[in-house]
Amino acid sequence: MKSSLVVHGRALSALSTLVVLCGLGCTGAQAQTPIRIGEINSYKAQAAFLDPYRKGMDLALEEVNAAGGVGGRRLEVITRDDGASPGDAVRAAEELLARENVQMLAGGFLSHIGLALGDFARQKKVFFLASEPLTDKLVWENGNRYTFRLRPSTYMQVSMIVPEAARLKKKRWAIVYPNYEYGQSAAATFKTLLKQAQPDVEFVAEQATPLGKVEAGAVVQALSDSHPDAIFNVLFGADLARLVREGTTRELFKDRPVVSLLTGEPEYLDPLRDEAPAGWIVTGYPWYAIDTPAHKAFVTAYQKKFGDYPRLGSIVGYSTIKAIAAGVRAAGSTDTEKLITAFRGLSFDTPFGRAEFRRLDHQSTMGAFVGRTAVEGGRGVMKDFTYLDGARFQPSDEAVRRMRPADAQQ
Repeated sequence: MKSSLVVHGRALSALSTLVVLCGLGCTGAQAQTPIRIGEINSYKAQAAFLDPYRKGMDLALEEVNAAGGVGGRRLEVITRDDGASPGDAVRAAEELLARENVQMLAGGFLSHIGLALGDFARQKKVFFLASEPLTDKLVWENGNRYTFRLRPSTYMQVSMIVPEAARLKKKRWAIVYPNYEYGQSAAATFKTLLKQAQPDVEFVAEQATPLGKVEAGAVVQALSDSHPDAIFNVLFGADLARLVREGTTRELFKDRPVVSLLTGEPEYLDPLRDEAPAGWIVTGYPWYAIDTPAHKAFVTAYQKKFGDYPRLGSIVGYSTIKAIAAGVRAAGSTDTEKLITAFRGLSFDTPFGRAEFRRLDHQSTMGAFVGRTAVEGGRGVMKDFTYLDGARFQPSDEAVRRMRPADAQQ
């Protein structure tokens, strides 16, 4: 009798182990079924960032799948272009779920599109990892339990750069930003945080420009007419290039410090070549000078695969896939509720080091680099930079709870 019980107990133990190991599919057919990720982005409208982003995703997919996938299942990404339109993004998400049978959604670049996809995820009760949209509303005022965000938010990046702005001790500031959710949020946060750090500061001019359609001459003239002591810039891409060239021609930046979000990213700094501004305080990605083992390994693999150097988009795309792989592995499933549980507090690897998704608001603690621009060898670079851990640049938990809907905190 005792021997029978021992055998029976061993059988139960083996069965339990098998159930755990087969959480992502037991049969041979199930094990071969890929984990399908529906990815939506503004590939045509924001190619400078999103072409490298796609390459970063491809590299991470290759690495994950070469190592056996997740639970023996390959990761597969099905992409759609959103046409830089929230409506098109939602229609793409609907098609991916209905026709492509994806188990989760990822992506997003522009903030208003990220908000549309986040709301879609809430309505359809599907997991969504927002890779790039920077708007704070995505995890705060419009946050929901289905949406997580990878990239450091607007608040985080502004919080990182405001101490440098305050050290300038300039009283009169002018602001220029793209007139949509991200730019509006960045300008408002900068004014709030700089006012806290320097109560006597004045904001003497604001130029809110149409995204991708800045009239640089008029903007530079308006900024110049306000006689600011310093400028805060949020423009990026082609708008940034136009501002830099026109502002340089009209000597807007002569003896006048500029604090600028995103300008140190190779996507936006490299096209300026020797016209790049010097001495601007920026957030960015000095890929050529980061000497950590994890980043060096990433750069080596990226250059070997693509024969090109990485941009910040490469980091975001790569880390998106690595985070998803870590989350599915921790969940042992692609079930939405199990993914939500696994991603809350999930720690994962990036080329910048370990990061995690905060339980409170689903914001990643991935950080960013802050430094100054310079021109070397006929191209713009970042100098005197520091990597700042995103975990240090968050509002208080109580402030987040006040902003985030109660049902999103469950």
